[in-house]
Amino acid sequence: MEIDALYLSRLQFGLTTAFHIMFPTMTIGTALFLAFLEGAWLRTGKHVYLRLYRFWVELFALAFGIGVVSGVVLTFEFGLNFSGYSNFIGDVLGPLIGYEVFTAFFLEAGFIGIMLFGERRVGPRLHFFATCMVALGTTFSAFWILSANSWMQTPAGYEISAAGYAVPVDWMEVIFNPSFPYRLAHMLNASLVSSSFVIAGVSAWCVWKNRERETMLTCLKLALLMAVITAPLQAFLGDQHGLNTLIYQPIKIAAIEGHWYSVSEAPLVLFAWPDMELEKNLYEISVPYLGSLILTHTLDGTLPGLHDVAKEDWPYVPLVFFAFRIMAGLGFLMIGAAFLGQWLRYRKKLAESVWYLKLLILMGPAGIAATIAGWVTTEAGRQPWVVHGLLRTSDAVTPSLTTETVAISLIAVSVVYTVILLVFLKVGARLIARGPDSAMGES
Repeated sequence: MEIDALYLSRLQFGLTTAFHIMFPTMTIGTALFLAFLEGAWLRTGKHVYLRLYRFWVELFALAFGIGVVSGVVLTFEFGLNFSGYSNFIGDVLGPLIGYEVFTAFFLEAGFIGIMLFGERRVGPRLHFFATCMVALGTTFSAFWILSANSWMQTPAGYEISAAGYAVPVDWMEVIFNPSFPYRLAHMLNASLVSSSFVIAGVSAWCVWKNRERETMLTCLKLALLMAVITAPLQAFLGDQHGLNTLIYQPIKIAAIEGHWYSVSEAPLVLFAWPDMELEKNLYEISVPYLGSLILTHTLDGTLPGLHDVAKEDWPYVPLVFFAFRIMAGLGFLMIGAAFLGQWLRYRKKLAESVWYLKLLILMGPAGIAATIAGWVTTEAGRQPWVVHGLLRTSDAVTPSLTTETVAISLIAVSVVYTVILLVFLKVGARLIARGPDSAMGES
C-alpha cells in the first residue's frame, strides 16, 4: 500500500471522524435522557430526578462543546483535502449541511444557554421546553448528516451536469434516498445504546464507591432499562440495514461476510483471516447455512461474492470484515449485559453484585466503540467509491496536495485531538467524582 497524499488524507479524515463521532453519539442519547429526567421531575416532584438532571447536564455540556469544535475540522478537510469531492457533490451536500444549520444548530444554539444556566432564571416548564429543544436539535443534526452520508452510499434524485457534477433534481429523493431510513434509525438507536452504557458505567462506579449510592442506583436502573430495550432493538435494526445493503451495495456485504465468490446455502463466517493476495479466507470457522438464513431468510439463498465485480472495485476486505465483527460482538455483549442487569434487579442483587458493577464500568465505552466500528464498516465497505458508483476516492482528493503537507497536518491533528481527549477525560472524571450533590452549584 503506497503512503501518498491520498492515503494520508483518508487516514486523517478517518481519525478526525472517529474522534468526532464519539461525542454526538453520547450527546444525542444523553439529551433525550435529560429530557426524560426533567419531565419525570415535573410529573412526580421527586427530587432525585432533578439531582440526576443537574449531574448529567454538566457532562452533556462538556461532550457537546467538544463535539461542536471537533466537527468543524471535518468541513475544512472537505475543501482542503478532498476538493474533487467538494466540487462533485457540492450542490447536494451544501444545502443539506445548510438545512442542518437552520434547524439543528439554531435550536441547539438558541436553547443551550437556557438549558445550562437558566434553571433558576426561568420557570421550570420553560426550562424543560429548552431541554426538549436541545434534544430535538441533536436529533435534527443526525437527520441531515445521515441524509448526506446515505446519499453518498445510495445516490438518488440527481443528474450529472454538463460540467460533470451531481445536481439535485428531486430533493425528496435526495433526502430520503434508499438507505437513509435504515441508517437514521440504526444511528439514533446506537446513540441511545451508547448513552445507556456510558450512564450505566458511571452510575455503577458511583454505587460501587458509595458516591450518592441511592441516587446513582436509581440512575443505574434507568440506564439498564434503556439498555434492555434499545440493545436488542439495535440487532433488529442492524438486520434491516443489512438487508437494504444487500440490495444496493452487495459487494460491501461480500466483504463483510468474507465471500470471494457467489454462494448459495452460504455459511456464516464467524472468524477467518481474509487474504487479499490469495483471494481466500485462512483459518476459517463458519456455521453452515446461517449466512443465507440471516441475509435472505432462507437456507438456500444466494449471497454475492467479491468476484462479481472487477478487483479494482473491491474494498479492503480485512478492515471491513473485522470491523463488522467487532461491532456485532460488542452488540451481543451489551445485549447480554443488559438482560443480566434486569435479572439481578429482579433478584434484588443489583447493588450488591460488585462483579457486575465492575463489568458495567468496563463496558461503559462499549457502545461508542461499536459505533466507531460500525462507521468503519460502512465507510471502508464503500471503497473505492466516495460516492458509490459515481466518484472514486482517488478522484476526490485535491490534486495539488503533497505527501509532506498532509503528513504535517495529520501529526498536528493527532497531537491536538489527543490533548483534547485527555482533557475531556480528566474534566469528566472530576465531574463524576464530585457527584450529584455538587452538580450545578446545588446547595
